Amino acid sequence: MSLPDATVNKNLEGRGVRASIQRFGSFLAGMIMPNIGAFIAWGFVAALFISTGWIPNENLVTLSDPMLNYLLPLLIGYTGGRTVHGTRGAVVGAIATMGVIVGAEIPMFIGAMVMGPLAAWLLKKIDGFLESKVPSGFEMLVDNFSLGILGLLLAILGHQGIGPLVNLFMGWMAAGVDFLIGHHMLPLASILVEPAKVLFLNNAINHGILTPLGTEQVHAAGQSILFMVESNPGPGLGLLLAYWAFGAKHIRQSVPGAVIIHLFGGIHEIFFPYVLMKPKTILATIAGAMSGLAVGTLLGAGLSGPASPGSIIAWFLMCPRSGYLPMIADFVVATAVSFLVAAALIRPDKKKDEAAAAAEEGGAVAAEATASETAASLPSGDFDAASLTRLVIACDAGMGSSVMVASTMKKKLAPYGVEVIHTPIDSIPSDATVVLTQEGLAERAHAKVPQAAVVPFKNYVGDPVFTEVEEKVKAAHSGGSQAAEAPAAGDGDAAVAVAAARATRKKKSLAPDILPAEAIKLGLSAVDKDDAVRQAGQVLVDVQAAGPEYVDGMIEREGQVSTYMGEGFSIPHGTNEARAHIKHAALGFLQFPDGVDWNGKTCYVAIPIASASDEHIGIMSALASVLADKNRAEQLRTATTVEQVQELLAPEED
Repeated sequence: MSLPDATVNKNLEGRGVRASIQRFGSFLAGMIMPNIGAFIAWGFVAALFISTGWIPNENLVTLSDPMLNYLLPLLIGYTGGRTVHGTRGAVVGAIATMGVIVGAEIPMFIGAMVMGPLAAWLLKKIDGFLESKVPSGFEMLVDNFSLGILGLLLAILGHQGIGPLVNLFMGWMAAGVDFLIGHHMLPLASILVEPAKVLFLNNAINHGILTPLGTEQVHAAGQSILFMVESNPGPGLGLLLAYWAFGAKHIRQSVPGAVIIHLFGGIHEIFFPYVLMKPKTILATIAGAMSGLAVGTLLGAGLSGPASPGSIIAWFLMCPRSGYLPMIADFVVATAVSFLVAAALIRPDKKKDEAAAAAEEGGAVAAEATASETAASLPSGDFDAASLTRLVIACDAGMGSSVMVASTMKKKLAPYGVEVIHTPIDSIPSDATVVLTQEGLAERAHAKVPQAAVVPFKNYVGDPVFTEVEEKVKAAHSGGSQAAEAPAAGDGDAAVAVAAARATRKKKSLAPDILPAEAIKLGLSAVDKDDAVRQAGQVLVDVQAAGPEYVDGMIEREGQVSTYMGEGFSIPHGTNEARAHIKHAALGFLQFPDGVDWNGKTCYVAIPIASASDEHIGIMSALASVLADKNRAEQLRTATTVEQVQELLAPEED
């Protein structure tokens, strides 16, 4: 997707309050989304077997209530607990959730979202307290009884205290929704929902709020329009079609692929950057969503279960037998209104946008040509180079980009006795004095170690900041350490020995479990960056290095800070939290000969990473050397055999 790089990065980095809201929303949605299949299964039971369904069946419809009242809340509580404290957290979360389920008059989805994580968090604290205090041989006994006793107490608390409070809260929310629907005011919800979507709160809204309320309505009426509030693909489709018809040339090129992914794949995130680069177009999606809901409310539209993802295919699958015309009318009206409003907002800016794009492209070329001539001044985080003994390289997960930069900086700073380490942003040592990190993560790094100098950079390969740091350290150590850089002139035997050692340095054979042959894929194609990342993640899943959840973490990581490294290479990997889904260390190699747009840059090779430790560092160091050598980088981009790739990426012996 050819979008202005600066615009995309600026809006998707996720900082401050918005980042906190996103994390909380993602946590709530993370309890629902892994269980959407169960919601859909229950939705099919309701759509097929109720008295007004496709194939009414009094016997099979008895599955509906137990699935709704017991299965779904228990799955939510189990998932929420597992997120906080693994399997033990999942078990105690399910026990605590049972407390709010029993005796409740409504499905306890909200209660499960409270009790599951709460129970797991308390058990985690108890486990931490008891860890070093349990006599040898009694570990299993203590583990089982601590979980059982806590689960019992929380089940009682849920039944007597939390359950009634959730009942009251859900009653208020249901009354509010009923009021909006009864007074034909539900379309007003779009004024809040559509802007929240483009801040990546869509899953939190849909699965954290609307799905529980809609499920209760289906239980009573067989369908709910609440499933159509956030998931409607019409507003986003209308916006994309307007960009296709009236947008600047450099934007139009990316729209067809986005339309397919959005409409049929149901990935609404694909249109968010189009709104963010021209924020006034949010009025188009609001108008479209409001219009669609107004028509849907008037005609009695609704779905029998959550449409996830928000694809037109999912809408048809979850639509009751008698609801197709209202559903189609909702979608068509939302698309048409969004298109008309977006066209009115986009068309007048077409020439200005094209001129700005041309100027930006020219400015980028000029900046690249003059980068080597700029004055060596650190953009922020000035530090005392003379006392520097350790440089910390931090990235989000600490397994990919930080390894690459660290391998580069180790070679630069080794002659001056400076240790270089890499780490996740959330694990920066508390005694760190200088931290080098990508500019999108600088704020988080500063919050983690406020006493340290945080030095931001833009590009992972060839950024001027790397040279600036090296020159600053070199100047501080001049007169003492420069002799270590190379043999002195005239010391012929030493120079010959060093040159011979470098020339004869051998390469280690690649460990087959780190980069297995089946993880090397050549001659691929991808419709966009997200498609490429998902293909890369699937390779790691296929070689059993990670679970499917890790792929979602890779997509989330890419939304925070791009993993594009330079020279046509990217190293997609999951967030730090997603490392819990890694089974063993492995890399992949995916070659895209036609290139993939990566936030305005063209990526030809994606090297996905799954690693919970340091097994992959040798290959990452080799990759850093490759990127510094344009000829070798080109060889990897155009490799035609698996053996070529393995040879080029083989780490050198020290």
